[in-house]
Amino acid sequence: MTPYQTGDPIADRLALATDIAGAAAAVALDYFNRRDTLVIETKRDLQDVVSIADRNVEQLIRDRVAAYLPKDGFLGEEFGLTEGSSGFTWIVDPIDGTAPFVNGMPSWCVSIAAIRDGEPVIGVIAVPCTGEVYAAAKGMGATLDGRTLKLDPARTVQNGLTGIGSNSYVTPERVGEIFTGLLRMGGNPIRNGSGALMLAYVAAGKLVGYYEPYMHAWDCMAGYCLIQEAGGSVLPFPAVGESLRKGAPVLAAGPGARDDLWKLAGIS
Repeated sequence: MTPYQTGDPIADRLALATDIAGAAAAVALDYFNRRDTLVIETKRDLQDVVSIADRNVEQLIRDRVAAYLPKDGFLGEEFGLTEGSSGFTWIVDPIDGTAPFVNGMPSWCVSIAAIRDGEPVIGVIAVPCTGEVYAAAKGMGATLDGRTLKLDPARTVQNGLTGIGSNSYVTPERVGEIFTGLLRMGGNPIRNGSGALMLAYVAAGKLVGYYEPYMHAWDCMAGYCLIQEAGGSVLPFPAVGESLRKGAPVLAAGPGARDDLWKLAGIS
């Protein structure tokens, strides 16, 4: 029996995800510290970049999961989907915030999640430049560096910061409408280049919410688990079958900001 096969499938995967996140963060930080030597490639557009760091960190995570839980499925941003038979699928973005990463900014992270029946049940986000580790599992709560996270309903759109995401899947006009609508509510928008990290900030109460009209599962599943376990709300993400590989709106909030942000997104 390995340390990750104790008979509790959720606790086992949380322990494994936390250990892997630490190893992946160390490798990613090493690449970050010598980023001037990396070859940077573009994908969909000039802002959508990837490097050998993304690929090698994802491969590390894939290999570690397969070594201990070979029947689990795995979906990563860089290498796609490997089907499994256990009922669990890992959802990973090896470096979320590659643009900040390659430009020498600290707002990037390693995002590791596991889902079962389309629901996120494990969420671990490691932030190499700060050493922070956000971790959650369904029914087990959420923590930041071991400290329990519980969202404060007194924090609202009007007295807090709200994360907003944008990318080339969404028109500039729509992004402008979102910023304008939030400002009219008395909100204060912020964007740091990593949707996964901003979702972790929602779970920790650093942001009162986050909205991005189009994201992929690897960007949001870990953050969704964290937010729900901390007492927040999320817009359900389609994560079953082919929809798992497609994008969808992502919306999350603490209890004091939920109604305003659902209104901002046009959701009743």
